[in-house]
Amino acid sequence: MTEALLGFAAMLALIFLQVPVAFAMALVGFVGLGLLRNWASAQAMVGAVVYESGFQYMLSVLPLFILMGNFVTKARMSRELYTAAAAFLGHRRGGVALSTIVACGGFGAICGSSLATAATMSKVAYPEMRRLGYNAELASGTIAAGGTLGILIPPSIVMVVYCLLTEQSVGKMFAAGVLPGLLAIACYMAAVQYVTLRNPAAGPRANRVNWRGRLRSLREVWAVLALLIMILGGIYAGVFTPTEAAGVGAFLGFLFALARRQLTWSTFVEIVVESGKTTGMIFIIMIGALMFASFVNFTSAPGDLLDLVAEYQVHPILVIVAICIIYLLLGTVLESMSMILLTVPLFYPLVQSLGFDLIWFGIIVVVATELSFITPPFGMNIFVLRGLLPGVSTTTMFRGVIPFVFADIVRLAILVAFPAISLWLPQFVR
Repeated sequence: MTEALLGFAAMLALIFLQVPVAFAMALVGFVGLGLLRNWASAQAMVGAVVYESGFQYMLSVLPLFILMGNFVTKARMSRELYTAAAAFLGHRRGGVALSTIVACGGFGAICGSSLATAATMSKVAYPEMRRLGYNAELASGTIAAGGTLGILIPPSIVMVVYCLLTEQSVGKMFAAGVLPGLLAIACYMAAVQYVTLRNPAAGPRANRVNWRGRLRSLREVWAVLALLIMILGGIYAGVFTPTEAAGVGAFLGFLFALARRQLTWSTFVEIVVESGKTTGMIFIIMIGALMFASFVNFTSAPGDLLDLVAEYQVHPILVIVAICIIYLLLGTVLESMSMILLTVPLFYPLVQSLGFDLIWFGIIVVVATELSFITPPFGMNIFVLRGLLPGVSTTTMFRGVIPFVFADIVRLAILVAFPAISLWLPQFVR
């Protein structure tokens, strides 16, 4: 256990010294294994990790879902989702903020990226909220928090990575994310209502839209529904695998962007290059995390954790609570993908030995790491919005997300207390 703790301390020290997370993990993993075993084993480990990461068939799902998300973003489907949600909810107190949460959930379902969801909705929703008189805290906080829905509501890139690490079914994992995703939307909407109840001027009502206008707005979101039904319906019906579904989704996203005349040769090249950059970033982080995990697995840490739980007869649910607290603390210095790649190989054998379902644990992990996108001092969604909304200070944005952080903690507690919320739908997936 001592070697593993020293490795974690060294890795965090390198990160604070502004060494990129992927290289910090890789360096500590390589040096640690070299000191623990021998340098020949460390060199062999590097080659094996790089080779296996590059040639896993299931990993091809990542660039395809990323490509789909970029095509969908370019097709501007977010505007139709936002318009439809605003038509039904805009006339309520804080209604446009509520609409933004719903639109973020819908866009996250076809995008799979929290950062892309937050960035896209900032261009669509923020100007409208400010035009109606919403204060900057609620407007920016709503978008930052709503963006986190991108990694929970399927299809989700983070869920795919978790399944690769734990050898779980991607289809069941996607199904498990549906009800927690709806719960997340409900909790965020409750947070908006709480803010506007305390300060009605923070979220004024918009004009009511009649039913004809509402039905017209629903007709505009057919492309989003068609894409979701094609991808998720195809996976659950057994028509194609998740990897094939990602390919179908990327192709449909390309067709939608083309049909809406949003795709030129230059934008196509831009999308492909951006998708390649994002994929490369994920793979580099994954390789670094797997190298660090290889070092940790050679230490006594996994066995020591099991012995510690057995020796002190810790209740299994308290172990889950402790893991959640660790994720909340790590979220202040690491982003979600790094946390999952770094910690899941260490935690999931312990969780499995305690008799917990790994699909349920995956949802807990995703929800806990979601918080890293909006918690200070390194909330990624906040910094993305800071670049897109230069007139809003970082302090204002962090104040704006505080109610949503509390809503996330409540949601996490509900999911820990009631595993059936996550496990009801997966039982119907083959």
